[in-house]
Amino acid sequence: MSDVIATDLTNIDWQDLVDGLNRYLRLRTTPIGMKLFRAVEEMETVPRIRRPKNIHTTDQIVGQASRNGWTVGITAEDLVGDQCRTVVGLAPRSDEWLAGKNMAGVWYENDEEAAKHQQAMDLAPFGEHVAMAVSPLTSGRLNPPDIALIYATPAQMILFINGLQWTGYKKLEWGCVGESACADSWGRALATGEPSLSIPCFAERRYGGVMEDELLMAIPPAYLPKVIEGLDRLSRNGLRYPIPQYGINNDVRAGMSVSYG
Repeated sequence: MSDVIATDLTNIDWQDLVDGLNRYLRLRTTPIGMKLFRAVEEMETVPRIRRPKNIHTTDQIVGQASRNGWTVGITAEDLVGDQCRTVVGLAPRSDEWLAGKNMAGVWYENDEEAAKHQQAMDLAPFGEHVAMAVSPLTSGRLNPPDIALIYATPAQMILFINGLQWTGYKKLEWGCVGESACADSWGRALATGEPSLSIPCFAERRYGGVMEDELLMAIPPAYLPKVIEGLDRLSRNGLRYPIPQYGINNDVRAGMSVSYG
């Protein structure tokens, strides 16, 4: 898909971009950006940035942006442990972390199963940055963010993906590590620069405020203009959100003929 995404993000109108997403998808949760920084001082220059007074999970930091509308910056010391730090590249992929012994008997049957889980996770590269910030896209404060985070219901998300695939079609394939699903979303997107869908895990829902019917798309913002263009074209074809129920007992030919002739 790289041949059809935006190449210049300096002139993106973030408010207009989010308005486009909401026009076609009616999102309930604030779309946000995430950005990594090579220096703490650089992160702290972001306008109106908040620094945590307590220890948090990354899920909570993301939730403070997407649920509260805050702009928040962190370093490794602000996070509860290496499970959170390592996914965003603020701690190394150490042997102790790879062993995942604290998850054995909690999420996985034994040490071997826990280690398999740790090794399967997608992680932002370590050693290139020391801080991270999140902020609503409409604020324009992370201009541009490394990735955008879009929470949506399954019905909204499939149309988002349909919009993404309108041009430059590519079959999209993702995995699911289970617990620590942030590795499937922001971890994978930061590591690969590719759209990354996840089913938010127990921790994201318990600590990050993610609703039980929400999925999460982590996506470099350069893809978003083409998503909105695709959603617009789909909408003109009558393929729009909310998806009206046709009825399971009706003769389907009348409905199908509207779309396909």
